[in-house]
Amino acid sequence: MEHPTVFPTLSYDDPQAAIEFLVAAFGAERHAVYTTDDGTIHHAEFRLGNGIVMFGASSERSQATRGGGGGIYVVITDPDEHCARARAAGAEIVMELHDTDYGSRDYGAKDPEGNTWYFGTYQPFAYEHESEQAKASA
Repeated sequence: MEHPTVFPTLSYDDPQAAIEFLVAAFGAERHAVYTTDDGTIHHAEFRLGNGIVMFGASSERSQATRGGGGGIYVVITDPDEHCARARAAGAEIVMELHDTDYGSRDYGAKDPEGNTWYFGTYQPFAYEHESEQAKASA
């Protein structure tokens, strides 16, 4: 399959501020931004690596996610540089940089509306899950 098939979605009370933050702090790239006649952002898409996160303005139908649980994990190549950039842009670091027992280097940060974003080198498609699961069940 050439393109990813899962796209996380979020809702923001202030989607314009979210755009500015995601670009400045996390290095997201604008893929598409659609507004209504009054300028409200009703749909936006941002690239992070080869994935896309979609979001728009909160509404009665789609309340702001505000970190209601879970989070979004993004695979990156240089977590130290990425974390420094996020910190410099004012991101709240909720999980400091650390090395995991499965070989990843990760950190976590919240965006201004409380959604948690995790960044690290762990690539699920490249990890040998079968052998690890066999060791765990032995």
